[in-house]
Amino acid sequence: MPNLTFYISEDQSDRFADLPSFTHNCSALCCGILGAEPEKVHIIYVDIKPGCGHLVYAELFYRMTTLRTPEVMKNFMYELDLATQQASGLIARIRCFGSTSSQLYARN
Repeated sequence: MPNLTFYISEDQSDRFADLPSFTHNCSALCCGILGAEPEKVHIIYVDIKPGCGHLVYAELFYRMTTLRTPEVMKNFMYELDLATQQASGLIARIRCFGSTSSQLYARN
């Protein structure tokens, strides 16, 4: 954790021309801003058939800690927005969902 998923309109996914670099940048944001351990960051991309709304939707699930304050999360979203725009020219709808450790169950 954190788990960052990008849902990208299938006709726009080619706008992320350098996906390895974008992935590296997103991982660096998770580690640098959220304080995540590199081996715990999980990033995936899903091509979708859009219904309505933004062509890119980014969803972050993360473990709540005292270090991940509202200000930290606002900064993370701001930097993720910049990184997404720089990588693709697209504006993503970004949502972050925090969970307490007592409510997380995980395997692998």
